[in-house]
Amino acid sequence: MGTPLGDFIRARRDSTQPESLGLPDHGRRRSPGLRRSDVAARAGISVEYLTRIEQGRDRHPSNAVLRAIGDALSLSPAERDHLRYLAKITGGECTDRTRPAPPRREVRPSVLETLRLLEPGIALVTNRLGDILARTPAYESVTSGTGLLDGDAPNLTRYVFTDPRAREFFADWDDVADEQAFDLWLGPAAENSEWFTADLAPAAGPEFTRRLNRHVVPARGVLRLRHPSGPELRLRRETLDVTSDAQQLLVLLPADEETARAVERLGRGSRGGLRAIS
Repeated sequence: MGTPLGDFIRARRDSTQPESLGLPDHGRRRSPGLRRSDVAARAGISVEYLTRIEQGRDRHPSNAVLRAIGDALSLSPAERDHLRYLAKITGGECTDRTRPAPPRREVRPSVLETLRLLEPGIALVTNRLGDILARTPAYESVTSGTGLLDGDAPNLTRYVFTDPRAREFFADWDDVADEQAFDLWLGPAAENSEWFTADLAPAAGPEFTRRLNRHVVPARGVLRLRHPSGPELRLRRETLDVTSDAQQLLVLLPADEETARAVERLGRGSRGGLRAIS
């Protein structure tokens, strides 16, 4: 049985072309990308050991082996972080199948005050599961009419994968879907992510499961939104981790003057103050 760690290594091996690492092309291959022997030789480990890691028969590779595999696959810093994280959850697999306590939804007063200071900017507090825990009126204005904030406990990940309106709202829906799927690996706790994923998968379908298991580390470039009223918004993202609460403060900044003007027009129709959801 495979593991998240093995799946990630295999996915990166399959997606890496030999010539990109200066390796010779040995002709036709049974699968795309690098052979196990290519990676094993570059990492200084045996093919048999790499096979055991990929197949989940060895769940506790050392940090030195992980660094060697990262070097062999020429992983980016973000991909190396993900490799170490997957090694951690693979090696400490949870055997308690009872439902875990839900992640914290309350936002600390000091974080809410920080959010208030960002008004009239576009900002929200969320977690890696996609729960929207608090937001400024400007965030409500740029998402109005999309269905994202419908209901008492809006969740961005669920919206992206189950609401047809999301594909129209997010101009680069494929990228956003990869981002939301990847973030589930970094949820408040492995148990929380596991339960959320199991609950979402039937409604989200194979598209969600495929993206989750691809382990694509997202670039998180400019976010493009198609507002129902007409304008396309281009927003830069700045994320501040509230590590102690497993939450994030996300600020969306206009990437150009046209977007800034559109956001200002949308904001004129917004009402009310900061919204926190418990």
